[in-house]
Amino acid sequence: MQDIGTQFHIRCNVGDVGRYVFLPGDPGRCEDIAKHFDNPVHVGMNREYNIYTGTLLGEKVSVCSTGIGGPSASIAMEELAAIGADTFIRIGTCGGIDLDVQPGDVVVATGAIRFEHTSMEYAPIEFPAVSDFNIAWAIKTASEELGYRTHTGIVQCKDSFYGQHSPEKSPVYYELLQKWESWKRLGVKASEMESAALFVVASALKVRCGSCFHVIWNQEREKLGMDMPMTEDTSGAIKVGIEAMKKIIAADIEKNK
Repeated sequence: MQDIGTQFHIRCNVGDVGRYVFLPGDPGRCEDIAKHFDNPVHVGMNREYNIYTGTLLGEKVSVCSTGIGGPSASIAMEELAAIGADTFIRIGTCGGIDLDVQPGDVVVATGAIRFEHTSMEYAPIEFPAVSDFNIAWAIKTASEELGYRTHTGIVQCKDSFYGQHSPEKSPVYYELLQKWESWKRLGVKASEMESAALFVVASALKVRCGSCFHVIWNQEREKLGMDMPMTEDTSGAIKVGIEAMKKIIAADIEKNK
């Protein structure tokens, strides 16, 4: 690709972002995350990539939205890593699969099912999509300390939102329904759309990545007529991500003394 002097999609240069970056999907969520920074500054926005930079514990941190799905998320990570970012926490939403996962809970992904294609262009399918252990631990600890119902485990990642929610309409409905039944039997916690790609890209780039999610609803609970009050308030997951990143920063500072 022709060198245009800046990162092609996120339109940033070295110095614009910190090494610690939050990755929400929704551009509108970036300001809510940046409000937790000290001295946040809006760096800019291009396409689905909305970016703010500030500090936490005196260290430079940023938030960059990724849009929906693995392709745009991988672009964000690639370009952020190219200008110095090396530690990422995805803060997003998910739909519960395991019946114990309820709206308003927090899910911490320890790994992700690669039911998407972006990661295939970084690693063969035999390679697992896993969170950085220390980041997953920091997220889990932060969530529990903040008093949220917290679940850790595998999440499923897909490329089609409606392949999950209206599988019967698809010409390949038989495969979608069979796979979904497998996820249920394997105790998969939730479904979302970015972590598998992010975890594999992070492995390829030698950077750190973890994910935490606010549970919006659980379609399996809904099917059974169980209590299922849908909630889109992501403030809890944001608080968890912020506190987790503070733990990571503090550990890095202590390590480098």
